[in-house]
Amino acid sequence: MAARFRLPVLVYTGILPPMINTPSCSERAARLKPSQIRAVSELGMTLPDITPLWFGESAWPSSTLAVEAAVDALREGDHFYQPNSGKSTLRDTLCQYLTRCYGQPFDRRRITVTASGMQGLALTAQALIDPGDEVVCIDPAWPNMAECFQIAGASMTRLALEVVDDHWSLDMDRLIDAITPAVKAVIINSPSNPTGWVMSEDDQKILLEHCRRTGTWIVADDVYARLYRHGDVAPGLLALATAEDRLVSVNSFSKAWSMTGWRLGWITAPAELESTFAMLSEFNIAGPAGFIQQAGERMIRDGEPEITLLGERLQAGYARVESALSDVPTVRFIQPEGAFYCFFAVDGMQDSLAFARSLLHTARVGLAPGVAFGEVGEGFLRLCYAQPVDVLDEALARLVAELRRV
Repeated sequence: MAARFRLPVLVYTGILPPMINTPSCSERAARLKPSQIRAVSELGMTLPDITPLWFGESAWPSSTLAVEAAVDALREGDHFYQPNSGKSTLRDTLCQYLTRCYGQPFDRRRITVTASGMQGLALTAQALIDPGDEVVCIDPAWPNMAECFQIAGASMTRLALEVVDDHWSLDMDRLIDAITPAVKAVIINSPSNPTGWVMSEDDQKILLEHCRRTGTWIVADDVYARLYRHGDVAPGLLALATAEDRLVSVNSFSKAWSMTGWRLGWITAPAELESTFAMLSEFNIAGPAGFIQQAGERMIRDGEPEITLLGERLQAGYARVESALSDVPTVRFIQPEGAFYCFFAVDGMQDSLAFARSLLHTARVGLAPGVAFGEVGEGFLRLCYAQPVDVLDEALARLVAELRRV
């Protein structure tokens, strides 16, 4: 006869057992710091008549090309799961686009479609980094970029840009010395957020040759590649590297195509990582929605005039900002070469977060505090000039009046 098992009878006595003393989240999650850009923007959003120049996005909505492509895809029933690496048609279209930009052939196996450039960076960190790996990063830097590598367990070495003749500059000797065979990866964001610094082709060649010798991965954040003030495409490592080089390029539809809210990007990497990125995508979100990918494909195929138009708008906005800020005695204006930011210093400012918060009340302008981009950013403010010139003119008049009082 089979034995019978009885569940114990639990009687509630009104006394709860003692709590186990464990943290409420992982140690790496507990180490995360809140965004200091958000500390300004969330306050600013509660105040009336603020001109928001704090986030990295343009004021213009996405093209009707993208909207119509997404609507058509939804009407046609594109409501289902997608391949982990992305739609094959989008991947092929991206290969053609990269060939136009960089003059190199690209194979579909090198492309992984992601839900934003940010997810592309996170997947790259997950693919490459083990706890304790050394990673080199250039400061000032967009905080999310370095943070996703630290979440993966990286130990970060930060090298600061310098200002030479009113331009941002990187000491290549210091960079090369920092990249030893023990360094797993170096992150290059060019054009840079927040500074607008652009790494020259000659310096990229030096970096690539050195990393070939050390076996170091180069992670290129190329999100602002098309927002280059001196040409259609900024100098890029994708134009120099072979398909086998240890180079991962992360890009996004957010900036050049004004699609921040769509959350769509892509990774270009050696084909040997295709299955790794496919699995990581599966274990994260299993790929962006199909109708969003179709919108991205349409913009790659037909959206070049939109990039040209945005470039013209940005040049006009930059001219307004340069003229206004260069004339303020308390401001050190440093010329950006790309992206759509001005990262400028203010004499005597020792707490950029407090100063940015105060500007919400005194100038009714929202800027990002420089310290949000690393300790070397203290003393600076970031202004996103991707706005209509009439909006900039009004905001700059109030801002300049306040800065003259500093």
